[in-house]
Amino acid sequence: MLTRKQHELLMFIHERIKETGVSPSFDEMKEALDLASKSGIHRLITALEERGFIRRLAHRARALEVVKLPEQATAARGRQPFRPDVIEGGGRPFAAEPANDTRELSVMGKIAAGTPIAAIEHEQARYPVPEAMLGAGEHYMLEIEGDSMIEAGILNGDLVIIKSSDTATSGDIVVALVEGEEATLKRLRKKGGSIALEPANRNYETRIFGPDQVEVQGKLIGLIRRYH
Repeated sequence: MLTRKQHELLMFIHERIKETGVSPSFDEMKEALDLASKSGIHRLITALEERGFIRRLAHRARALEVVKLPEQATAARGRQPFRPDVIEGGGRPFAAEPANDTRELSVMGKIAAGTPIAAIEHEQARYPVPEAMLGAGEHYMLEIEGDSMIEAGILNGDLVIIKSSDTATSGDIVVALVEGEEATLKRLRKKGGSIALEPANRNYETRIFGPDQVEVQGKLIGLIRRYH
């Protein structure tokens, strides 16, 4: 069963592509659903992927396929045969099928290991990663910008592998969305009713937030470093 917002987004995307042949932009989706930021759209798209209503097409940046519509929407259309629509979109990646024991993951831009920067917005590239590093679940990659996690071995310019998750255990290194607008990579500590985002660099201070100010978007599971 979809939430009201998930259903609204799915039908908005489907109807727009049917009417114009062009998918709505993230700004248009944000306006249509009256959301404060694009991060909310990313979360809704991920939820629709997980429930099998849409999927991301491998090797085609920002391309989604509508797999099915909700039962009530299909019934309202008189049980007409459904032909999937291909639309452009953005959001967290749908993992490519394994090939030669590797999987192509989406690189979703840069994330701060320092002062938070703008939240993740859309796929910028794809990168092959050994299957042995991944396991089950959805994954994506980010490029590190900053030095606040150097004592955890995470350096400026590294590519980190993130497993999509909205929960984390105290001590995990996570992608944290701060107050719905800014994303950062930090070690999460739960302290009573508060959440601490802890750097791994003595030159930076730990930041403390209320539980409603921080949203976990994924957990660090690996790292790839390129030497120039």
